[in-house]
Amino acid sequence: MNINIHHQCTDHDSYRSARIKSLFNVEQGANVHINADLPIEDDDWQIGVIVGGSGTGKTSIGKKLWPRTPIHNPKWDKTKPIIDQIAAEGSIDDATACLSAVGLGTVPAWLRPHHVLSNGEQFRANLARALADEPNRLVIDEFSSVVDRQIACIGANAFAKAWRRTKGKQAVLLTCHYDVLDWLQPDWVYDTSKSEFTRGSLWQRPPITFDIYQTNWQFWHLFEPHHYLKMPLMIAATNYVAVVNGKLVAHIAVSTRPGLIEARSCRLVVMPEWQGAGIGMRFLNQVSEHWLNAENRYDKPLRTIFHTSHPNLAAALRRSTKWTQISGQLHGGRASRSTTAAGGKYGGHFRAVQGFRYLGASCD
Repeated sequence: MNINIHHQCTDHDSYRSARIKSLFNVEQGANVHINADLPIEDDDWQIGVIVGGSGTGKTSIGKKLWPRTPIHNPKWDKTKPIIDQIAAEGSIDDATACLSAVGLGTVPAWLRPHHVLSNGEQFRANLARALADEPNRLVIDEFSSVVDRQIACIGANAFAKAWRRTKGKQAVLLTCHYDVLDWLQPDWVYDTSKSEFTRGSLWQRPPITFDIYQTNWQFWHLFEPHHYLKMPLMIAATNYVAVVNGKLVAHIAVSTRPGLIEARSCRLVVMPEWQGAGIGMRFLNQVSEHWLNAENRYDKPLRTIFHTSHPNLAAALRRSTKWTQISGQLHGGRASRSTTAAGGKYGGHFRAVQGFRYLGASCD
């Protein structure tokens, strides 16, 4: 595919225009020529990236790629939360799946209009809309340009994984940032700054390693705003945090069932900028494996049970060979059936709760 672009505007002759031409020895600024050779006519690819500095023709090329495919620019109703505007013609499960797929798993954010979200949340919400719209061809301009680079890289990785599951659909992302390439692992890249086309598996996602530390509730206030429940703290819980390069990225608390017959974990939270990187499940699995191997304060091997209302986390647990589902109920128990030491009451909520038991790493 050869793309030849010629932009032309009026060649102004004002005093300042003439002065600039004279100072910098520029004849005129009215004509722009762009020529790009992109051999992408075959359908054997899903993600392509056009990258380069500002003003090198990325947007112009993106507009010319597929004449009937405009650059993706979702419109958001300021009077409605984003959960009502993603997969609006589908089910709520479709909407939550798209949100979780791009790493926007913070449930409270789903209940807010798009314009009040943070830049990072808006970035991921736009990607969720792109997934929900299910276009056969997609062009996104300024991909990851206005967000923190950590969020950009993790969000790019989450989107790439989700888009590849669409099978047969093609997306071209336009960006001025080279740091997302390894996280996207695109099938091809065209660099407008070098007029260079590259194809093949040349980009590899950097590994994400984290350390796990045992603690107490001292860090919970940092994670609580991103958890979907506001409940009393668990009694006699052992807390754990996952840390990447000195940054807190995930939290979980583990208590025990009466009689020390099983462990019970909850309050699993991954910080928004790390959602979509697969840290949550790895963290939950590692902590559960520690308890199964008697690496706990009781020096006793205990299987872990875990309950969640998050539909996509539940789906991930069902797919895992390390977990088995043990329950599924439409609402929580009566608030009067269990109380905290401080007199607070659990239960009384109306939400779908699904329970799982950890089987162990040997079940892979």
